Amino acid sequence: MNAVVVAVVTMMVLSLIRVPVIVALIVATLVGGLVAGMPIGDIVTAFESGLGEGANIALSYAMLGAFAVALSRSGLTHLLANRIVGLVGARSSATNGMYAAMVIYAAFLLTATLAETLVPVHIAFIPILVPPLLAVMNRLRIDRRAAACALTCGLIFAYMLLPVGFGSIYQDKILTKNINLAGAEQGFAITASSVPMAMLIPSLGMILGLLVAVVFSYRKPRDYALAEIGAGAGETAAAGDGMTRLQLGLSLASIAVALGVQLFSGSMLLGGLVGFGLLSLGGFFQWKEVDDVFVLGLRMMALIGFIMVTAQGFAAVMQATGAVPALVESSAALIGDSKGLAAFVLLAVGLLITMGIGSSFSTVPVIALIYVPLCISFGFSPMATIALIGTAGALGDAGSPASDSTLGPTAGLNADGQHDHIWDTVVPTFLHFNLPLLVAGWIAAMVL
Repeated sequence: MNAVVVAVVTMMVLSLIRVPVIVALIVATLVGGLVAGMPIGDIVTAFESGLGEGANIALSYAMLGAFAVALSRSGLTHLLANRIVGLVGARSSATNGMYAAMVIYAAFLLTATLAETLVPVHIAFIPILVPPLLAVMNRLRIDRRAAACALTCGLIFAYMLLPVGFGSIYQDKILTKNINLAGAEQGFAITASSVPMAMLIPSLGMILGLLVAVVFSYRKPRDYALAEIGAGAGETAAAGDGMTRLQLGLSLASIAVALGVQLFSGSMLLGGLVGFGLLSLGGFFQWKEVDDVFVLGLRMMALIGFIMVTAQGFAAVMQATGAVPALVESSAALIGDSKGLAAFVLLAVGLLITMGIGSSFSTVPVIALIYVPLCISFGFSPMATIALIGTAGALGDAGSPASDSTLGPTAGLNADGQHDHIWDTVVPTFLHFNLPLLVAGWIAAMVL
């Protein structure tokens, strides 16, 4: 058995039976390394070398968590929740409830799309935007699994289809660059301008999956405890209706400044720090409470941060095993002369690899060098090759316990401890996005 397959299956099985994700990642790392024949010492060395790659984003998320809790203490969260409930009439009728749910899903989808393109802050907006809305979502009995699907869809759909922001990086710097590098010896080349058209069908597959999630799978109301966010340790957040105009202006300004600093500096950590500092100096809570607010934010994001760090170690070991090229080559040997089977196998292998590595941006450079010669040998057109490799990279970004496209939504939706990462984010996004992507990617490869 291939080491990557064994490791990914081990991670998923352990996660599904509710073994903590961090423990599942560490056990899967050891299992994958041992199957590949690596000595324990080499596995540990490779694992530890990869941990540093996730430290920055983990610390950044912790700071954003502190900023989010500080915002809740300002009273802005209560004001936002009360205004939304007033506008939609939370308990007045089923029609109003469904309308409000669709508005929230659309807002999550649009915001996530903008965060990948025009305002490229990636997942940094989630701990700030989502926790304040949990109270109103609870009153409306909105199923958070649908909300997780909306957020994940926006994060992935955007970079797959739109050549702006992170989409420009994925399509130009990652996909086009690596395909041309792999096809240089055989004179095979593509242009970045052709990527959006090639990725249109797979992107529509994701939108179809989202529609199924919000209209059918998770349409029924789901009850959650009406817990407040950031009002822990016996402290109560300020009432939103009692905010002065100055306090409201300062709260909104802190959000704008935090995002502006991040865009200017490229650092989520610095943006969260500046936003937290502004709120700390704004008089929303006493100076002696600053440490308590900060620790509460760290606690809220601690699990997500540690998973991100551990996932980087897992990915480092999987690459060190050398099992990824072996997996592709052994799969190619089973295809025979069937073009349709070749497309399906390449997509399925991409799903396994990305679920293990946890990032489509990191997967494409790994698989492109092997996929491009295979696509040429099976007679796939340049457009079909783009669709195959682009979709194979994106597959697994949704549905992986170690992907920031699933960890990000969980960080926001689990702010009150009522949203399980595996069963409420990973499983729903896997079912509603990876399966449609497999089908849509295969169709794109066969018709382009």
